[in-house]
Amino acid sequence: MFSRRQFCGAVATTAVLGSAIQPAQADDKDPKTPKPDSVPEKFVVKFETSKGDVLIAVNREWSPNGAARFHDAVKAGFYDECRFFRVVPGFMVQWGINGDSKVQSKWRDAEFKDDVVPDKERASNTRGFITFAKSGKPHSRTTQIFINYGDNARLDEMGFTPFGKVIEGMDVVEKINAKHRERPNQGAIQKEGNAYLKVEFPDLDFIKKATIVEAKK
Repeated sequence: MFSRRQFCGAVATTAVLGSAIQPAQADDKDPKTPKPDSVPEKFVVKFETSKGDVLIAVNREWSPNGAARFHDAVKAGFYDECRFFRVVPGFMVQWGINGDSKVQSKWRDAEFKDDVVPDKERASNTRGFITFAKSGKPHSRTTQIFINYGDNARLDEMGFTPFGKVIEGMDVVEKINAKHRERPNQGAIQKEGNAYLKVEFPDLDFIKKATIVEAKK
């Protein structure tokens, strides 16, 4: 575990930041197979949401493939304008279906391998930790992610491998609109994107922009 102060101290040099963070290019828009060695060991992502800012500290050691996919998706702008379509108080808040159905169609089936991480290096699904959602079959993670509201350590043995943790803004996460719980239809979101959500659930909170703000190679 590491605090925001410790993380910032490790990545304070301009040279490191300059080499690790580059604007997303056109080629970065499409999904690709995660390559853990190509992304920073640790990095921080800022989510600018309709409720306020949230900072996520990612540790590649906890979930190498998960950290790499998250890094690539953020650089591609994938999470920008994504709605928090599943919010269950005391359990979790989930998002990660792109608001543009054409973009989503490219990423929907971009599954990547599960991470098998030794216990001593693995994080747990407890409050504030962020994890990729998956189906019951192996290697089924794509883009959907969730933040744990409480102690959901039972998910650890089911293959849900956390790749990061909220280090600032957990109070913001707690304020995300939970009125609709699990009512938004994921199939409709996949097919119609935000056009469906804006009509049926216009008050959902959402991510305005996701940006990599700090990185340590």
